[in-house]
Amino acid sequence: MTIITDGILENLQSNGVVVYPTSTLPGLGCLPNKQALDNLYALKKRPANQPVSLGVASLEQAKPLVEIPRIAGDILQSFPTGSLTLILDAVETLDARLGGDRVAVRVLSDKRALELVRTIGPITATSANHSGVEPHYDTISAADALGLDSQCIVEGTCPGGAPSTILSIEKPALDSTDYTVSIIREGVIPRNDVETWMRNYH
Repeated sequence: MTIITDGILENLQSNGVVVYPTSTLPGLGCLPNKQALDNLYALKKRPANQPVSLGVASLEQAKPLVEIPRIAGDILQSFPTGSLTLILDAVETLDARLGGDRVAVRVLSDKRALELVRTIGPITATSANHSGVEPHYDTISAADALGLDSQCIVEGTCPGGAPSTILSIEKPALDSTDYTVSIIREGVIPRNDVETWMRNYH
């Protein structure tokens, strides 16, 4: 039985926001367009100079938005789904709140989150709380703290724990065929594990 109701989809399509479960903490999702981002940033009280990442069902789903080099797929296959967020080159410059020319993408692993993005497409993947406020672990409490109603909630409780590890994948030069991988934030995947993987990558 689907848990993604017509009300949730209509809310997103009307540039609203939705609280949904992830493998760590509740996420706050909206479509990646200006009006929806305006609403999300106002709700979170988040500074406009702090970009949010995008949650997707697969790297394939992100292809219209970002360049997907082979190394991106290879490294995601080497670690648990949802444990890494990759910063990739945008196909064309996006809203600065999505990173502009460099966009952070996280392949989601929670079944409910996957159902949502498979139905609606890529949505933002930022924590469902006011900036600087301690997050809740269940989506109903998180939505209530943000003043959101039932049409803004995909119900679920999250396990918490460390956030995803953020990696930047980019070419060192425009004419280069190789890519470099930089660790931007150590999270659930330790720095040493990523560095070991990179040393062994061919």
